[in-house]
Amino acid sequence: MAAVLAQTKIRRLDASDERQYMMNEKYEVYEKQGAPFGALSFHYHNFYEIIYVLEGEYSSMLEERTYHMKKGDFLLIDRNVMHKYHYIEKKHDSSKRIILWITGAMLETLSEGDFNLAACFSGHDSRAYHFPIYYEELLRGYLLRLAMWETPETGLSDFKAVLDKGYLTLFFVYLNALCQKKEYFFREQDSVDHPMVAQVSAYIEEHISETIPVEELAWLVHMSKYHFLRKFKEVTGVTVHTFLINKRLIKASKALKEGMGVTQVCQLAGFGDYSSFLRNFKKIFGVSPAKYRDFY
Repeated sequence: MAAVLAQTKIRRLDASDERQYMMNEKYEVYEKQGAPFGALSFHYHNFYEIIYVLEGEYSSMLEERTYHMKKGDFLLIDRNVMHKYHYIEKKHDSSKRIILWITGAMLETLSEGDFNLAACFSGHDSRAYHFPIYYEELLRGYLLRLAMWETPETGLSDFKAVLDKGYLTLFFVYLNALCQKKEYFFREQDSVDHPMVAQVSAYIEEHISETIPVEELAWLVHMSKYHFLRKFKEVTGVTVHTFLINKRLIKASKALKEGMGVTQVCQLAGFGDYSSFLRNFKKIFGVSPAKYRDFY
């Protein structure tokens, strides 16, 4: 079977492909090799993401923590969580990984009863995991089959959609069970916390509906304004202003999904005026806040 899988064509994305949006309305699975050229600054999206390291090493920063991953490691990224690729020179050139993007709607379709298959993305102290070899190979097998253009067992494309739904269900059932076990959480020595980012992020979320001057954030982390601005950009890859705007947009998108009025959302997310809210929202989500709310 391993030989059959190795000979089957895999969906691949070039390392230079900077796309951070889905072209399929349900899910996408592909292989990516080498150090990415894009994703070097904080970004977020309204679908879930899983990164599995096939070969080499790979590092990713999720808000206030950087995970240094090796072969066999899994990283789970929740919706609307700011994250970025953390490049380490000479270490990532031979990196090979499988990327899975999946929407909340698709996971709801796969879930049954009270069993929520999206639960593995939230509520844990770790976002990265290393499972025993048996379970790792099991999950890797499902991901590889999902990344294939055709079904190697039959050679018939007609069966692939049905089989893929089964592979996705099995993958997430096992993943949810494994992610509940603390012994599979990432080791502390394989991750780095960024207290400054954590402090700033927590403060912004607590005061999201208010005006938040840069001086206030600099005072919070005991730095001068210009040292803070420089250090924050160095760590996160984005300016403090961009980070703050993104936090406000994440808050707004969640409130709109709950059916809240656009004017109320604008105030709740701390935008000084509607024109600024509309401009920034359309830039990120591609539609107006009203259309976004109606869609969801």
